[in-house]
Amino acid sequence: MKEVQSLMLAAETHALDVSELLLKAYEIGDMINHSREVAEYLRWKQAVERSEEIQEAVRLLARKKEKFRECERFGRYHPDYHHALNEVKEAERRLDQFEAVRQYKAAEKELDHLLYDLSKTIAHAVSESILVPSNDPMPARGGCGAGCACKCG
Repeated sequence: MKEVQSLMLAAETHALDVSELLLKAYEIGDMINHSREVAEYLRWKQAVERSEEIQEAVRLLARKKEKFRECERFGRYHPDYHHALNEVKEAERRLDQFEAVRQYKAAEKELDHLLYDLSKTIAHAVSESILVPSNDPMPARGGCGAGCACKCG
């Protein structure tokens, strides 16, 4: 009987610990949602979404990417492969000419860095050997971003 009571007490303590942990996680989420990084991200995201000119450029890019995907299925030897690829690059350049798009991408990158740093802090508080995935294909902040076992993160 004592063994069962001990297990029940341990389970209750664990449940309280998890509840407290979840509460803290929600508090951290609220802090992030009220951060400068999120405010800037949302500001520029709305600017991009509200601009009809930018949205037309987004739709054009989507069409060019779809055309390129059709060519890509057959490889670089498709007669229109390079032309379609150049059209995608041109559509991307056109989109990047908008100040709101450049600001949105910068804000998105800053928010990503904030979330990565927070994830890394939490993971390394548990163990330095925990790998933290990154969205950065060329990380300068440590880690390869591939979620590999190279212990580089």
